[in-house]
Amino acid sequence: MTAMTETSGTTGRAAHWPELAGVRVRKAHGTGNDFVVFTDLDGSLDVSADTVAAVCDRHLGLGGDGLIRAVRAEHVPEGRRLAERSPDVEWFMDYRNGDGSLAQMCGNGVRVFVDHLVREGLVELSRGARLRIGTRAGVRSVARTADGYAVDMGPWSFEHGDAARERGSDCLVSVSGLTVQRPGISLSMGNPHTVVALSEGEKLDALDLHTAPVVDPAPADGTNVEFVVPLEHDDDAVGRIEMRVHERGVGETYSCGTGACAAAAATRFWGGPDSPDRWFVRVPGGVLSVTFVPAPDGTEHVVLAGPVRVVATAELV
Repeated sequence: MTAMTETSGTTGRAAHWPELAGVRVRKAHGTGNDFVVFTDLDGSLDVSADTVAAVCDRHLGLGGDGLIRAVRAEHVPEGRRLAERSPDVEWFMDYRNGDGSLAQMCGNGVRVFVDHLVREGLVELSRGARLRIGTRAGVRSVARTADGYAVDMGPWSFEHGDAARERGSDCLVSVSGLTVQRPGISLSMGNPHTVVALSEGEKLDALDLHTAPVVDPAPADGTNVEFVVPLEHDDDAVGRIEMRVHERGVGETYSCGTGACAAAAATRFWGGPDSPDRWFVRVPGGVLSVTFVPAPDGTEHVVLAGPVRVVATAELV
């Protein structure tokens, strides 16, 4: 092994994240989907994409699928717009993927974000109580549960509308580990998803998701790709699926909240009108609950529920 020198970039760590040097952060995860989260009350910390990538680096940083900044809504343009329409929205979740790119929504990240606000004493949220927060995908309502948090993720929809509904698919997906392309269907959970059904767990296990699956036609802004397998169960009132996911800007993750919602929505659609409204989605990091509920505006909302686990608190140096 070649000896490292003082100029190799391994010293002076603060240069890797100058905006966050001295900032107290929390490392937490939701079913293995992990994040670094910190508080910026007045929006004074302008964090660059390079800083996000450095902090989320699993060898030279703290490691994480993404970084979350908890900021008062009034201090960011997107938050101000939401607060003007919904005055009860005080907090905005500024979320970035591990590569530094902006993300509209992250279902596991929302739970970690709200848990951070509670632990920091910035909000009070007793069991059963709800908090409305701002995200780039709009306002989300979060309830405290016995073992975590439940998030109203808003309505789901087909990216290509009735055409996808009529055909049952709208693209072909190629991935290492499968010899032929598989049909997929594209949905929106405030961010884009493409769901592919597989017949058995062995095919799911054989996938190599180190590189991004190829979706044809390619979505203009990229997409998260979920591969799902139905699981045997005795209770017809609850559906069960197993899922692996490649997240755009991150790679394969142990869990994806919006991906679990999209996977359940696609599987439920493929199953027909008798499919259940509640689903358990098993991911490498645990199990998430997904429930479909009618909304007053005639749309169908998706409620995502799951735990949050804090790994550590630290001060970046």
